[in-house]
Amino acid sequence: METFLLFLLVGLLAQSVDGALGMAYGVISSSVLLALGVPPATASASVHAAEVFTTAASAGSHAWHRNVEWRLFFPLAVAGVIGGVLGAYVLSGIDGDVIKPFIVAYLALVGVWILWRAGHDMKPRRIPTWIVSPLGVIGGFLDAIGGGGWGPTVSSAMVGAGQEPRRAIGTVNTAEFFLTVAISATFVWALVTGHWQEAGALQQHFAAVAGLVVGGLIAAPFAGLIVKKVPRRVLNYAVGVLLISLALFQGLQLAGVL
Repeated sequence: METFLLFLLVGLLAQSVDGALGMAYGVISSSVLLALGVPPATASASVHAAEVFTTAASAGSHAWHRNVEWRLFFPLAVAGVIGGVLGAYVLSGIDGDVIKPFIVAYLALVGVWILWRAGHDMKPRRIPTWIVSPLGVIGGFLDAIGGGGWGPTVSSAMVGAGQEPRRAIGTVNTAEFFLTVAISATFVWALVTGHWQEAGALQQHFAAVAGLVVGGLIAAPFAGLIVKKVPRRVLNYAVGVLLISLALFQGLQLAGVL
């Protein structure tokens, strides 16, 4: 019960941040699991199992409040699924920590860029559809590898490119549902075919996954409303600060400080 309540709070916090800023559910949840000694593949599978439920609720909220840019949603969702399936298959056989230094550097650079844009109050601009497909493949791959790279990669890139934060966050969060289902299905396939040798560890973390689901479901319905009400410039600042904070946190983890 203690484990369930702990991860309920983690899921509630992580989904509140993710729903409002388009990122951090996976990063926060995975970081806690990894800190408890859970193997990377098991942590990623656990988080994505929980996200199947939380992203569905979050996507519905964003769609209801009209935060989704549908012309960008469809190519983003398809590309994300492709990248996510590939990443889940790769992660089930190797250690995903190899690419983490590159992700940390990316988060820091984009965070600084977004803060600069917010400080100069640059207006949103219409970004072309073709940009989101390669972005979706990369974001989906990193999400499966790291257990939470979709939002930081894709939301940050879209906001950095000039997309209105509310639309970027709503579109990315809605597409994430399909990505999460695809990644979870790939982990199941890897388990069934014997490609994933550490899958048995999932049974030991059922209470943690259940807590993440319940906590996330409590916060997810408010995602669309929060993004709709918060001013654009404030969202830009919040996204930039969060990205730099995530980069710093993960950098300290890599350095062995945390």
